[in-house]
Amino acid sequence: MNFRGAHILSVAQFARQDVDKIFRVADRMEPFAHRRQVSKALDGAILGNMFFEPSTRTRVSFGCAFNLLGGHVRETADVDSSSIAKGESLFDTARVISGYSDVIVMRHPRVGSVAEFAEASRVPVINGGDGSNEHPSQALLDLYTIKKELQSQGGTIDGMSIAMVGDLKHGRTVHSLSQLLLLYKDIRFTLISPRELSMPADIVDRLRQEGHEVAETDDMESGLQDNDTVYLTRIQEERFTTKLEADIYRGRFRLNQAIYTRHCQPNTVIMHPLPRDSRAEANELDADLNQHPNLAIFRQTDNGVLVRMALFALILDVEDKIADTAADVGWYTERRF
Repeated sequence: MNFRGAHILSVAQFARQDVDKIFRVADRMEPFAHRRQVSKALDGAILGNMFFEPSTRTRVSFGCAFNLLGGHVRETADVDSSSIAKGESLFDTARVISGYSDVIVMRHPRVGSVAEFAEASRVPVINGGDGSNEHPSQALLDLYTIKKELQSQGGTIDGMSIAMVGDLKHGRTVHSLSQLLLLYKDIRFTLISPRELSMPADIVDRLRQEGHEVAETDDMESGLQDNDTVYLTRIQEERFTTKLEADIYRGRFRLNQAIYTRHCQPNTVIMHPLPRDSRAEANELDADLNQHPNLAIFRQTDNGVLVRMALFALILDVEDKIADTAADVGWYTERRF
């Protein structure tokens, strides 16, 4: 695809060579993300960060990625503080905010809302999550993490095995990651969830049509066995009608040190898009794994900055200009890694 000036709305936009290109640019962002160097490639550019649904990592990491390339960030982080609360349409909001911005990242609770917004926008729009539909930048950072974790063990994405665990019905991160993995070969998926929260049938059908092996189960212990990666998700309480309805499923699938040791391979990578629900009644990923070398959840969040920097660099066409403005940092950074 031609990244210059493009909207990023769905992983369906990408061919495998596009993903490879994003990852190559992400690799080049390491000195800046790790604070060894700074860049002013986007000096004067403005990001409109529009989050109409709660977010910590996605909102802050997009802002951080833009700042690290020298750009400026303007945020709207609450529907009630925007003119949408006064009845303004997405069309009008898009026309106005795109006049103030060079690129926009948007999250919205309604499926399809970001694409609707992008149609009216005068600048590129990146989907930061639209309801239970998609989260393309999360899928890219997840895949980038899987690639790096498996490479460190001598493995590849092609031919890998992955278990996805939890609320697969509402979890937009697993929807996007599954669809991005369609670009690869001979992957074995084990989908572990309550039957009522299983992966949407159209995604499962597409995986099988593309030649991947897919097993669905509500038995976590058997499903965890023989996987290269385990990807856990929380119960998406905000997608249920009531908290009581979500509570039916909360805490049903948990991973802790004892379960990992008993049922996972010694080098199985542990992933989670975060936030993990650490309340006692949920606790899908136990803190007793916090020091485990295969726990990759914080490497995921670090990788998110690299991938989002790469997207900005490609969309705003500065990937070949970043080194020209590079300079060493002048502050203390030694304890970062």
